Amino acid sequence: MSIEENRNCGCNCMCNEEEHTVDCDMRREMIQEIRCLEFGITELALYLDTHPEDEKALCLHRKYCKQVKDLKDKYQKVYSPLTINYPCNKWRWLEEPWPWERGNY
Repeated sequence: MSIEENRNCGCNCMCNEEEHTVDCDMRREMIQEIRCLEFGITELALYLDTHPEDEKALCLHRKYCKQVKDLKDKYQKVYSPLTINYPCNKWRWLEEPWPWERGNY
């Protein structure tokens, strides 16, 4: 079974349709926004490699970097770390059941 088949609501929370909540939607929206901002940051960085004097692009790059940092901080405080570099007091994923404990793997 693939990971995609394993997901019921699409947010990787392993809930079934009866358990699906607004929280799942919010989590998915936040991840999508993070991905979009990171894409924009990467594209702007590539553009700035060849147009380093473009102040408008540089300003937009800085704006997106701040937005993605703030959004990642908010996401990680509410849900779980996105990377191992996120400082936290607990390893929250250890508190949740492992995929094979859910019976969904």
